[in-house]
Formats: sequence, C-alpha cells, structure tokens
Amino acid sequence: MNEQPALPAQYAQSMDPTLPGELVKIATGGPEIDGIVFDVPSRSKVVVAVMDPDRGPRFQTVNAKTLSERTEEGPDDRALLQLIRRTPHPERGAARGGTGVGHGSAGHKRAAMHRTTGK
Repeated sequence: MNEQPALPAQYAQSMDPTLPGELVKIATGGPEIDGIVFDVPSRSKVVVAVMDPDRGPRFQTVNAKTLSERTEEGPDDRALLQLIRRTPHPERGAARGGTGVGHGSAGHKRAAMHRTTGK
C-alpha cells in the first residue's frame, strides 16, 4: 500500500480560516473587543466590524493572530450586522487596475483605433 509520508514536525498545524460573518473577539492588550468578520483580504489581515464607544459601529483592520472565536452574541452585534449589510463587499483586483478575472468585455482586448474622416 502507498502511504503518504507524515509532515515534518517543524510545520505548525494550519488554523481554521476566518470567514466573513464569524463572531470573534479581538485581543487588544487590554479588554477583548467583540466583533464580526467582514472581509479577509489576506492570511494576516482581517477586516472586522467593531463598536467604537465614541463613533458607533465601524470597520477595523486587525492582525488575524489577535482574533479568537466567540460563541455567544454580544449586545452590539445587531448594530454591527447592520453596518455589514449596508456596506458593499470589496471587489478583488479593483486596487490593481481591475485586471482580475471577470472584468472587461469579452472580445474587446484593446481600445478601438482612431477612425479616419474619409479624406
């Protein structure tokens, strides 16, 4: 039988990926802050909806390592969900000139050439 070799011990176990809509706690060095994941732009960055006591619900980009899962709803979750619902989801590739898959028109690879006047 063909057995797959075990991964070397130097590799850490992969963590469960954080998904949009997930309830999380953010470790800030002080009290933990309740939040809801809005977007995961990379492995290390997560955009989380949090409640700011002075400004109300807002988005904050945090390091993924500062997040931990929470199971119970908090008092601010309703306001955070409303913020998430009324905010359009960010499009991938828009910051890089829109060259991502699904952009542009099929069959139009370049701009039209200048049309002569017929002189």
